[in-house]
Amino acid sequence: MAEHKQKRRAKGWGAPLQSSPRALAARIIHQVVGGRSLSDVLSKELEKANPEHRPLIQELCYGVMRWYPRLDALVQQLLERPLKAKDGDVRALILMGCYQLLYMRVADHAAVTETVEATKALNKPWATGLVNGVLRRFQREQDKLLAELVNNPVAHNAYPAWLLDAIKTAWPEQWQAIIEASNQRPPMSLRVNLRHQSRDSYAERLNSQGIASSAISDAPTALVLERPQDVLELPGFLDGDISVQDAGAQMAAELLDLQPGQQVLDACAAPGGKSCHILEIEPGLASLVSLDVDASRLERVKENLQRLKLSAELHQGDASTPAGDWAKRQYDRILLDVPCSATGVIRRHPDIKCLRRKEDIPALVSLQSQILDAIWPLLAAGGKLLYCTCSLLPDENDIQVAQFLQRQPDAQASPIKATWGHERSCGRQILPGEQTMDGFYYALLEKRL
Repeated sequence: MAEHKQKRRAKGWGAPLQSSPRALAARIIHQVVGGRSLSDVLSKELEKANPEHRPLIQELCYGVMRWYPRLDALVQQLLERPLKAKDGDVRALILMGCYQLLYMRVADHAAVTETVEATKALNKPWATGLVNGVLRRFQREQDKLLAELVNNPVAHNAYPAWLLDAIKTAWPEQWQAIIEASNQRPPMSLRVNLRHQSRDSYAERLNSQGIASSAISDAPTALVLERPQDVLELPGFLDGDISVQDAGAQMAAELLDLQPGQQVLDACAAPGGKSCHILEIEPGLASLVSLDVDASRLERVKENLQRLKLSAELHQGDASTPAGDWAKRQYDRILLDVPCSATGVIRRHPDIKCLRRKEDIPALVSLQSQILDAIWPLLAAGGKLLYCTCSLLPDENDIQVAQFLQRQPDAQASPIKATWGHERSCGRQILPGEQTMDGFYYALLEKRL
């Protein structure tokens, strides 16, 4: 038995996952399909990878999840019978092989050979012939197989059926543009710290280093890079000159109408981008309380504040059931970026296509309603609360706000006068891809005196 194991190791069987980026990516994809967050799994698993393999692993994982509904349909056609649940990593290898053949600039023979070789690092010798045969068949019959998916809306649009239907219902004229934008790779957007320099001067610094960028007219602190960059290669990142933040998210601090001396609450603050932007825009605030229910995510807020040399009061707490010192105060401004379906940021988090379910929406709507009602008493008379989601679904957005206004006689909606986004019955909605932005919803609520 020992001699047999030694022979298998000599042939590469049971080799460490570190030696095979495709095997490690398959393990990650298997976990995500099983219900875990891609960003959470990837951050842990990449620590095991050789540094030179990490970009490929990220590309494979994000790419497979971006096109998962289409790739899944293809694999169902290619497999004569379903694989067992415990062999989900092998199925992930096949998904990954199809992704490389369809979407990556990898030579076909290399994509097939390297994916087949990854079965060794997974220690599944029986799968070698299966993976090879399936991928060779896909090469031969690719055009025919893809043509058969044209009449399958889920596969054709690479979107789960329930969400495709929901977006068509909510946005009958824009749904195709939404799907197309959400299936694209997201741009890398920067927020320029105007306390350090103007946006134009920072753009010139980038240009002097051969980094092309463009400004967004409706987002005064935003620059979009022509190509993504390692943040450590961006001038002034460590000095707090810029932060990475989507331009749509940058609207939040601008809409709050911040003034010196105000008490401000960011009620769902992690990872802290909006809190930091608030402090950059108005350094004369009396205080900013940054709250989050998750202690580990609150650490991210702390790290961002430290890099930017900013200060805020950090509190761990549940916005749906306010308690503690922070909950005994009155605030002039409240930012309420509530938990939501995240259907507006799928291009950044493509695993949402696998993880989110239709039945999740009512629970999220209920939680949002609970948070709104719980936080509203903390807003001072004459104060403003900005309700924010990264959702495209009306139940979480304008319908949610309209129902809140019916429950709260001292609440009124303040019109958002802007050229960006789409006016709704309450608030405004940005759709994915508009001015390069992610999908965000904003409603500004004022408490009557």
